[in-house]
Amino acid sequence: MNRSALALFVALTVLFLAACQPATDTNRNLAAASSTPAKETFDPAAIEAELLKLEREWAAAAKNKDAETARRIVADDAVLVYPDGTTGTKADEVRTIESGAITADEWEMVESKVTVIDADAAFITGRSTIKNGKYKDPNQARPIDISGEYRFLDVYARRNGRWQVVASQATRIANPAPSPRTSPTP
Repeated sequence: MNRSALALFVALTVLFLAACQPATDTNRNLAAASSTPAKETFDPAAIEAELLKLEREWAAAAKNKDAETARRIVADDAVLVYPDGTTGTKADEVRTIESGAITADEWEMVESKVTVIDADAAFITGRSTIKNGKYKDPNQARPIDISGEYRFLDVYARRNGRWQVVASQATRIANPAPSPRTSPTP
């Protein structure tokens, strides 16, 4: 065998042997890829407490003209649906709070219920009562009375370790039932 034939033989043998690697067990790899990942453990009671605290802070932010709290709690991409059916953004919410357009003697949350979906998602439903509430719309001469009772739904997501409102809707209760505290006693 001449040198060039020997070199070609060696090269082909190396390529052949390189191609003859042991087969990988595709069933094992498929099983590993399709196995359910371990669920993240989380404390629903701790999430509930945190979100109720944030809800109270957000309500107080409007009353106290604390726009910084709204910036922290409301996500940049949040969608807000107001009782009159209009929609707003985080920027709208912050602007309203900064301007002092909303005033109220009292803003009470009752019947709040937190539903924890998972470690990063939850929502709150409940009822709010606003006493002596006013909204100063820049397009109207007189403030709008916003006193009354409302049902609300606020959706929270945990992003970068921080809970934020990503969607919110409030609906005015047209004919609220008297609460036990305001019912006349016989």
